Amino acid sequence: MEGNISEAELTNISQVIIDTINSLLNSLFSSIDNSVYNTLDELTFIGTDILSDSLFSKIFGHGSNNSLLIVANSLLVATCLYYCFKLIYSHFTGISIEKPYQFIFKLLIFGMFINCSYFICEFFIYFTDLISSLICQIGSSILNTEISFSALIENLNSIITIDSTNINVFSFDGILRSIISFSFVSLLFTYSLRYIMIKVLILLMPFAFLSLINASSSWFFKSWLKIFLSLLFIQPFISIILLIVSSLDFSSSDILSKLLCIGSLYALLRANSYTQHFIGGISTDVSQNFKLMKGQIK
Repeated sequence: MEGNISEAELTNISQVIIDTINSLLNSLFSSIDNSVYNTLDELTFIGTDILSDSLFSKIFGHGSNNSLLIVANSLLVATCLYYCFKLIYSHFTGISIEKPYQFIFKLLIFGMFINCSYFICEFFIYFTDLISSLICQIGSSILNTEISFSALIENLNSIITIDSTNINVFSFDGILRSIISFSFVSLLFTYSLRYIMIKVLILLMPFAFLSLINASSSWFFKSWLKIFLSLLFIQPFISIILLIVSSLDFSSSDILSKLLCIGSLYALLRANSYTQHFIGGISTDVSQNFKLMKGQIK
């Protein structure tokens, strides 16, 4: 019958569909290779240049008219006035409060920290960047290879896909290649969130020191410090993971090596969760946050 399609024609149609899917995904993977991996290095390995942003420097400032320190120092004066009111009020009610010399001592110490918060923040960032840079440099000198995301993806591409111009996503290598690409995109979103959160926490630093003056608000500084340190110390932890992954002896014909590639990506994806378990803080895992948002919507 004329309406019937022969088995050969069905095979040709299926092959055309498969080739089209492979071509589209090959273009997608190439686009990811060209745009994502160098950006990952910039987002992950944060240095003191994060403080050099023009708008950020203007907001944080060093005492300019629109400086954040003006607001923090104004709140410092307000806290001092509040203590004076409490001190006078305590003479009528008999409520015990901290001694004036104790309050003045804390006011001077933490007031100095507030106005030096920019340099304190710069030290923390420089210290973590120094540790991660030392780990990468030591690894590079020992392994004679660059320790970075861009070098990692070149290594993984050579392992997973022998012919990078003709990817078959329906093969084992093609599936692993898809997992690698989408894992790195997930890493891009995760470390972008971390980058933004570090900037937010830097802006909150003067107010975190301000909260230490009053015992009832000191919890804010403890929470801020735990989150800030956890986000910064992800960086050396990632450097160690990249060093270990770069030291593995991969072989393109070894399935175990290919599975180790996926394991290394999973370790990079879970780096924030591991650091969160060690130090505390917040999660920047985008997939986990999406799940929480989905649960709240339901």
